[in-house]
Amino acid sequence: MTSRAGPRPTAATHESTLTGKTISMMRNLLAGIAAGAAGTTALNAGTYLDMATRARPAGTTPDDTVRQAQELTGIDLGESTEDVENRRSALGALLGIASGLATGALYGLLRPRLRRVPLGVLGIGAGLAANVGTTGPMAALGVTDPRTWPADSWVSDLVPHLAYGLATAAVFESFRRPGRSR
Repeated sequence: MTSRAGPRPTAATHESTLTGKTISMMRNLLAGIAAGAAGTTALNAGTYLDMATRARPAGTTPDDTVRQAQELTGIDLGESTEDVENRRSALGALLGIASGLATGALYGLLRPRLRRVPLGVLGIGAGLAANVGTTGPMAALGVTDPRTWPADSWVSDLVPHLAYGLATAAVFESFRRPGRSR
């Protein structure tokens, strides 16, 4: 008796399917990282625009986060005070970039599972995720307590993160082929 289901899949058929899924996942991951880079640029532009508009100084929380992590781990960042401060500043900025890329990567992996969610909602979600991804560790380390922030601090923090999310979502969508879901 013959089966109506067709021929049984072979190991080669199974392998090519896995490879296709792996390629699709890698493509989404890389598109998410690229989208996260664009989002990080939007976040930085929004932050610097706010600083220029309100003539406010740069925040110290990235440096303070590195300082707290340094104290917890005992890592030596140099001998002179100037070297240590310069490295803290650079590492704080690099942590922000890494967070933006990581959030973008996560967005790229999750986006295919959220097919029916509107782009604006995805962007707001990505922005809030980026905000939690940066503020959460700072709060956990005792660097800041968002519960005590005044309204203008919330606005100056949330607006650039929402710009991040919207840019990340829009750029990721630009990588998707029209008419083809991944």
